[in-house]
Amino acid sequence: MTTPLELVVLDMAGTTVLDDGVVEQAFQRAAERTGVADRMPWAEALDHVRATMGQSKIDVFTYLSGGDADAAARATAAFEGAYAEIITEQGVSEIPGAADAIQSLKDAGLRVALTTGFAPITREALLDGLGWRGLVDLALSPIDAGRGRPAPDLVLTALLRTQTSSVSAVAVAGDTVSDVESGRRAGAGFVAGVLTGAHDRPALSAAGADAVLADVTALRGVLAQRELLPLVTTS
Repeated sequence: MTTPLELVVLDMAGTTVLDDGVVEQAFQRAAERTGVADRMPWAEALDHVRATMGQSKIDVFTYLSGGDADAAARATAAFEGAYAEIITEQGVSEIPGAADAIQSLKDAGLRVALTTGFAPITREALLDGLGWRGLVDLALSPIDAGRGRPAPDLVLTALLRTQTSSVSAVAVAGDTVSDVESGRRAGAGFVAGVLTGAHDRPALSAAGADAVLADVTALRGVLAQRELLPLVTTS
């Protein structure tokens, strides 16, 4: 018997928030300002940044620094500062249709949580820039949960905070392998990849996605098709 969903956990940058290279730019500014990646060619560092999109930024910088925790902390602070600079310069935009997609999930009787590898200060700046504070039920960063993705902590913390009845009643969607792996490790009932961000269809499928969607606007339709929406809806 199919378990109706109660909670949808969505990634931010690349899934609901338009990235357009901002994360990579912020990583590069942080690396230049702190020298955290000087031990390797920048092309190699950038490959690692791309491969680990969606993970906690301090974990990425810990790798780039060769395990130097102090250097990683300084670089993470520099990254958050650089990201804030860039979104101030360029503004922040949603993935087209993301806000309506989130509202449609809520109208179907689901709670919606946003998760991110960003620190709370950056997460809150994005929510303010988009005017989404009243749109979602919850927004979480790794510091709120314990470990960042691909660990299951963000998904499980969202479940606990929203009093969702079971992991099988949770759906997860994101644009990175780490998003998909986090959902799988948490035991989520449905895990989707989306193609608006860092990773492509083969990578998301190989990570264990139940479906790979063009973007987040397709999510409610797929959930309805698979009879995963709550039995009683409000729309």
